[in-house]
Amino acid sequence: MHRFFVEKAAVGAAHIEITDKENVGHIGRVLRLRTGDRILVCDGEGWEYTCVLEEIGKQSVSARIEDKQKNATEPSVEITLYQGVPKGGKLDVTVQKCIELGVGRIVPVFMKRSVVSDKGNFKKKADRLRTIAEAAAKQSGRGIIPPVEEAEDFGDMLEELRSYPLVLFPYENEDGATMKDALQASHSQLAAGSSDSAGQQDRPRIAVVIGPEGGFADEEADALKALDNCHCVSLGKRILRTETAGMAALAMILYEIEL
Repeated sequence: MHRFFVEKAAVGAAHIEITDKENVGHIGRVLRLRTGDRILVCDGEGWEYTCVLEEIGKQSVSARIEDKQKNATEPSVEITLYQGVPKGGKLDVTVQKCIELGVGRIVPVFMKRSVVSDKGNFKKKADRLRTIAEAAAKQSGRGIIPPVEEAEDFGDMLEELRSYPLVLFPYENEDGATMKDALQASHSQLAAGSSDSAGQQDRPRIAVVIGPEGGFADEEADALKALDNCHCVSLGKRILRTETAGMAALAMILYEIEL
């Protein structure tokens, strides 16, 4: 069944009105769907709706809701990947594959050894990265489109990291502690999670910090190690490329927690 994402406001009591130009064109011209066909619509907040197409126009599509269910593919933890900005198309691969694996949010970070230094040009990539994110979310059956944030500096990231129960710092110079060691040592913090204003339990939050091609500068590594909530870990005996390290870390975390 074809999957589409809409804003929460598009979901009514009995119908969903799809007005996004790209989705409308995809339904009518690309997929050539017809009235009576079924589609799956996600509201971006974890709910998905089985719908029957009732009207297909040039500007909008109306679909009748048959069933509503909570998406079952989202991980039990919310993982934010802070990715040192790499060169070329490496970030495209990181966004695509990490969203397939289950990342909750991706934040590109300019670090001391980032090869890319022109932040103005990097901003132009944002729309493409978000298009890649949406396609990956659809392909992998996600209930949300994980946001790809604007790039930030190392110092800004460091401040944000203080709010996480657990920060994982895969580092090529670490040869002792493993990902499993860090997760097991932090089990109580992750199990506790946090509650929102309505008393609903949030998913535990984990941050993963991956360096750029040149790795972390010594002062950056020292700053991360100085955080009380940060665990420096090894991803194994081999040195991984920056576009591989985030995927490997994500897979290890989800395997340990969920499988």
